[in-house]
Amino acid sequence: MKHVIIGTGAAGISAAKAIRELQKDAEIVMISTDDVVYSRCMLHKYISGDRSLAELSFIPDSFFEDNHIRWLSGVTVTGVDTENKLVRYDGGTEPYDRLLIATGSQSVIPPIGDLRNAKNVFGLRHLSDAKAIREHAAGANAVVVIGAGLVGLDAAAALLEMGKKPVIVEMADTILALNLDAHAASVYQAKFEEAGCTFYIGRKVSGTVCDASGSVTMLTLDDGRQLPCDLVVVAAGVRPSAAFLENSGVACQGNIIVDERLATSADGVYAAGDVAGLSGIWPNAVKQGEVAAANMCGESVVYDDTYALKNTLNFFNVPALSVGKLASSEGDTEYSREDRNRYEKVIVRDGVPTGVILQGDISHSGFWQYLIKNKISISGIRKPVWKLSFSDFYGMEANGEYKYNLTT
Repeated sequence: MKHVIIGTGAAGISAAKAIRELQKDAEIVMISTDDVVYSRCMLHKYISGDRSLAELSFIPDSFFEDNHIRWLSGVTVTGVDTENKLVRYDGGTEPYDRLLIATGSQSVIPPIGDLRNAKNVFGLRHLSDAKAIREHAAGANAVVVIGAGLVGLDAAAALLEMGKKPVIVEMADTILALNLDAHAASVYQAKFEEAGCTFYIGRKVSGTVCDASGSVTMLTLDDGRQLPCDLVVVAAGVRPSAAFLENSGVACQGNIIVDERLATSADGVYAAGDVAGLSGIWPNAVKQGEVAAANMCGESVVYDDTYALKNTLNFFNVPALSVGKLASSEGDTEYSREDRNRYEKVIVRDGVPTGVILQGDISHSGFWQYLIKNKISISGIRKPVWKLSFSDFYGMEANGEYKYNLTT
């Protein structure tokens, strides 16, 4: 059996490990545009200089050799011939018996002015992006970050460490709008402002001014304001890396369509990670790689961990975690409390917790994650929500045996 894996991110690497454990003698080939393996979560650390290129890797140096994997690195996949079971790339073709597509996603650069073709505008999704940002930032006096989500603020934090003072433009009413509520987000905004950042919240970039060399020198906002720039980092979302699958027979609707076993519409072809559109968080991508690998090896394993409404972040040594809903709506009950070291909020609907935000102290987060993910009711427990713990769900059998009574 020959397994080909496109992509060496979290999903691809975890799949390769699982295949080797399940089939000691199977042939495994991995194909990637990158010639190194790295964690995308750590790219901002490379920009700031906190991590070297070697320290971005999440596998041993001998991973491919130890697992008897042939790695085609630094090549670009141009298509997949599912009828003849061939992967086409810019240096030739590679046949397969089973194929896993784990190509991740690409930064979205909005079609505004010259953002898409300017020499000094970059997303932050790949190592090549991080290298370019680091190189351009070294000589930049004016840096603008478009987008104040997690990736945008990671970039801003890295640029601050380089001694820059980024200007951040965000079209939403708050920063981190997909990760936190307005109150928790304001804590981080204040920290970034104290460090030297300037924010334009509720504003959009509407145009650009370029010089003769093709670099953007000015961004125009929708209120007419102009921001000078030597470097622009765009963190305005991502899209699945699936363009090479056109006319391949692999069904896509933006992302690759997969069933509960992560199989695609084409025989012998599977997908995992961002490109499958199931989740954008690392642990889920790893699990998807493992499940896809098991099915590629002839087992029948269902991927059922589709819950991905979880965010963890840490800026300026202030940790935060959110799970589920960020804001209450009609019919919800909201509980919140705050002191100078922490902020906590729990949203409950019909007795079941549906969302939690913890900032400053996230030590009790596992309990809330379990209740929210598994839709556990707390309505029968007569005590304040802040005093709840797993012990409140103990029951006792007639023989004196303790037993959890966690029911949906």
